[in-house]
Amino acid sequence: MKSLKPEIKNLLHRGTVIPAHPLALTEDRQLDESRQRLLTRYYMASGAGGIAVGVHTTQFQIRDPKINLYRKVLQLASEEIDSTDLDRPFIKVAGVSGDTSQAIHETEICAELGYDIVLVSTNGLGSFTEEALLNRTRKIAEIMPVFGFYLQPAVGGRVLSYDFWRAFSEIENVHAIKMAPFNRYQTLEVVRAVCASSRNNEIALYTGNDDNIVADLLTTYEVQVNGKSIKKDIVGGLLGHWAVWTRKAVELLDNIHNIKESETTIPKELMTLNIAVTDTNAAFFDTANDFHGCIAGIHEVLRRQGLLNGTWCLDTKEDLSKGQIEEINRVYRDYPELNDDIFVKNNMQHWKKGLY
Repeated sequence: MKSLKPEIKNLLHRGTVIPAHPLALTEDRQLDESRQRLLTRYYMASGAGGIAVGVHTTQFQIRDPKINLYRKVLQLASEEIDSTDLDRPFIKVAGVSGDTSQAIHETEICAELGYDIVLVSTNGLGSFTEEALLNRTRKIAEIMPVFGFYLQPAVGGRVLSYDFWRAFSEIENVHAIKMAPFNRYQTLEVVRAVCASSRNNEIALYTGNDDNIVADLLTTYEVQVNGKSIKKDIVGGLLGHWAVWTRKAVELLDNIHNIKESETTIPKELMTLNIAVTDTNAAFFDTANDFHGCIAGIHEVLRRQGLLNGTWCLDTKEDLSKGQIEEINRVYRDYPELNDDIFVKNNMQHWKKGLY
């Protein structure tokens, strides 16, 4: 059983920015290796504390035997991180998916490539009982540390019960949970379940709720467990939204951490900012069209910054929706303080040379 390095565990529990890494493609929908590496350099230079590769934002189709890019994209990111002289810990998260045998196989690849922790998705497993999902996780946890993942049903996830998350939290080698049901009630159920577990201090909570990022990070939960008050914070985020404008996301989380540590009153401006961030996410993730253009929307922002050459996805049906460009134009105009275009422009040539 692989365990977390102490410095990685400390960073994970302190809380950090973990962007969900996109997939860079050429116009003929082949892997653009130079742009894939460029994105990884951008995230490191932005001050992110890690990246998540092989997740929904990286496109689940990389696992298709005809495409066969899962190992390759994980390897590129791992190589780029290992070759960079970072003076700080950086968490390598890899997404694992599929039925039990596939998930175990992918976990073994992640261990071989030097990843720290695997993000365990339930996409496409609607026929699995909750107990079967728990057994699948237990087998994965025997190989590598686990980052749980509550994926919203709109993009392939499923509703999971309080009892599921209570049992999930008791699994040895589970170190974090990403909550992304895009639902306040279901998010609260996960927090309650973790607080009620005997391992409540061993599990870091991360937001994946792209519709409520700032409010999630500002909130301290207080849960009553057997007459005892348990407090729990959402300490960081593992987010597709943070795949763009990442430098600003790092500044935001640092500000929130400083406010919470100083125990000062939360400025009302931050709650206003929460709505601004949610508004930009609606444009990027194409909520008006049931998230159809969510990956292409992320690509479009990165294309505008020069980090990608286009918005191409592996699935030719995945593209920007009608009106989505106009919405991205609007949020760029309305919230100029949220983008990191100047940071990218000032460093692009440096990153293109393979430098950090």
